[in-house]
Amino acid sequence: MTGPVTELDSRFSSPDATATPWTAARERLGDAEVFWLSTVRPDGRPHVTPLLAVWLDEALYFCTGPDERKAHNLAQNANCILTTGTSSLHKGLDLVVEGAVRRVKDTATLRRIADEYVAKYGSEWTFDVGEEAFTNQVGGVALVFELRPDTAFGFAKGVYGQTRWRF
Repeated sequence: MTGPVTELDSRFSSPDATATPWTAARERLGDAEVFWLSTVRPDGRPHVTPLLAVWLDEALYFCTGPDERKAHNLAQNANCILTTGTSSLHKGLDLVVEGAVRRVKDTATLRRIADEYVAKYGSEWTFDVGEEAFTNQVGGVALVFELRPDTAFGFAKGVYGQTRWRF
């Protein structure tokens, strides 16, 4: 796989900034514990909620119940944004990943994603794989979504730099 086109936006960067490599962003996406999902309600109003996500095979994966607001929003409009970062002003790397999601339904991929949740978050986040979704022991269902980046932005702090990656 070739990497994305990487560009530093000098308008929003320190004079001595350099573009953040995509490899650093990918590592941060893999390590981040909490993400913020932004979707659009059917009436056009935004909706933002925190959730857990895993990075696997160059995509972010997350799950939600079929009756939750974010599931309804994504059924109407698959375009969304996942963000992660720090609340620190002077250190760290904040990331914004834009794209359209797709439902993951095949058992083999769901199993790999479920295994990745346990590897990243521990056994407390064990999911069973049911028919086209995650399930749990009390009968709950969680739809699984894949967000493969179209565009991503990195906001480096300290030496401030805004990097854009286009896929």
